[in-house]
Amino acid sequence: MSTTATTTASTDRLRGPDAALLQLIWLASPALPVGGFSYSEGLEAAVEAGRVHDEASAGDWLVDQLHLALARSDLPVLAAALAAARAGDAERLAALDDWVRRTRETSELRLQSEQMGRSLAEWRKSLAPIEDAQPRTYPVAFALAATSCGATIHQVLLAFAFGWAENMVQAAVKAVPLGQGAGQRILARLAQAIPDAAGEAATLRDEDRQAFTPMLAILSARHETQYSRLFRS
Repeated sequence: MSTTATTTASTDRLRGPDAALLQLIWLASPALPVGGFSYSEGLEAAVEAGRVHDEASAGDWLVDQLHLALARSDLPVLAAALAAARAGDAERLAALDDWVRRTRETSELRLQSEQMGRSLAEWRKSLAPIEDAQPRTYPVAFALAATSCGATIHQVLLAFAFGWAENMVQAAVKAVPLGQGAGQRILARLAQAIPDAAGEAATLRDEDRQAFTPMLAILSARHETQYSRLFRS
């Protein structure tokens, strides 16, 4: 069989669910050049304050953050933005993007979402021209990147949440610090919790979305002036 024929056969096999799965794995990969590894989202400040100090407290912190923050804000925004992008509703996308900017509770968290969204758009442009070139926050940019892959909204939410979990676990491993085995056990806890969080997020109406995590906001604000830091948030 010629190289051309082999390539064509491989491409045919990657159409449909295989292509969707691979694209989601790609989007969720910590190797994607969006800078997620450089943020702890207040976790480093929680370590400094003594609220996170071992495997159990780190796992509890991240599971709570998944349910109380991600499942109530970024994941529902992602679900709505994916539906809007597939419907070609630019006005809806702009409104969702504006909501994310307005509800980040500290400048660090806002800058994180803006920088990661900008980097994701640059990554997309490096692969092929894109129609939506406006700067977007990360959940909206992720929705735009996942629009054409053919995956369901639930599958996209799972990929986004697992990518977040991997970055946060690595932040915990470095900041607490923890061993790799402890990090993997925390990741297993998050993997078990993610499907329910994604299911909850997909059902939230606009009026039910919220970004209200007072302790996280306080710690994030403290992190902005923390003396010794590994992470940007």
